Amino acid sequence: MSNTIIHKAATRGMADLGWLKSAQTFSFGGFYSPDRMGFGVLRVLNDDTVDGAMGFGNHPHDNMEIISIPLEGELVHQDSMGNETVIKPGEIQVMSAGTGIYHTEYNRDDTEPVKFLQIWLYPNQRNVAPRYDQKTIDMGEKNLLHQILSPDADDEGVWIYQNAWFNMGNFEAGKDVIYNLKDNANGVYAFVLSGDVNVNGQLLNSHDGMGITGTDQIHIKAESDMQILLMDIPMNL
Repeated sequence: MSNTIIHKAATRGMADLGWLKSAQTFSFGGFYSPDRMGFGVLRVLNDDTVDGAMGFGNHPHDNMEIISIPLEGELVHQDSMGNETVIKPGEIQVMSAGTGIYHTEYNRDDTEPVKFLQIWLYPNQRNVAPRYDQKTIDMGEKNLLHQILSPDADDEGVWIYQNAWFNMGNFEAGKDVIYNLKDNANGVYAFVLSGDVNVNGQLLNSHDGMGITGTDQIHIKAESDMQILLMDIPMNL
């Protein structure tokens, strides 16, 4: 029998630093809940909005897979490996922090905010050489799930040091799809980017999250035009 845990959007931790507004599904920074320390290897799921010309100063990471998915605007990235790039909607960025990396992120526009998802996963290999990757997401066809991340460098999307697969899709109202998990030991965390969707019989609204374990497939039905992110991830650290 499958088990589910639901995180409604309004129950997330909310940080407001003026220039940064961050909705945090799991404990992060000043938001702490012993019941929200992650879901399997998924440790951080932050829904961030950064004001124009503002951003995160130079700061370190190590032994974490860090994924950024822009939703609106453009985000400038600079790191200690010498990368200096811009990521925008329709792209995905990944850093394997490994033995250690420093980076900065800031809003490229002077006035309009940038919105992006910041996602951290525990890796299955520690102390690897730090690496950076960025790719365009093919989201052209509606009513399908498009793979944007996997453990395989030769597969679609970016790759990470973890037995994880991410899929995104834009669906029209009334459309549905079955997602089959890649590994029976994995669970799925679904995050609704916009709209209303029924996931395995549970109605979710924009920015709601739902973790599902003990099943080998997920049934998704769009109750309105919607966009969803599915994270198929190991449940054991």
